[in-house]
Amino acid sequence: MTGYVGPIEKQTSENKYFRQLLFTGPHSQLVVMCLGPGEDIGAEMHPRVDQFFRIEKGQAKFVLNEKEEYTVRDGDAVVVPAGTYHNVTNTSKTADLKLYTIYSPPNHPDGTLHKTKAEAEAAEALEHK
Repeated sequence: MTGYVGPIEKQTSENKYFRQLLFTGPHSQLVVMCLGPGEDIGAEMHPRVDQFFRIEKGQAKFVLNEKEEYTVRDGDAVVVPAGTYHNVTNTSKTADLKLYTIYSPPNHPDGTLHKTKAEAEAAEALEHK
């Protein structure tokens, strides 16, 4: 496929995996994510990658550089510039958080599918060995 064409809202809302890569191009990457109640992505920083987030369903807390906190919900977007420490937490105690993110440039190997956060952490640990 040359690019991505698809029903992004539907794919995001129906995604049940922690991280599922939908498209990788030379300069960007599209990923859908699902965080369970209270789950977070884990504090991280991408030195050379900007990241765009769009909340499709639910409510989340974004923490940037360990001091800026933002509560976001359905329809909100957050842009995290390269070099910014960030974490995203699902603030619901009962509902999943559904979101998609665009990395620029790509951040994960093409075809990445992590069904759970634990699976994602294990894969990332192997990548950094």
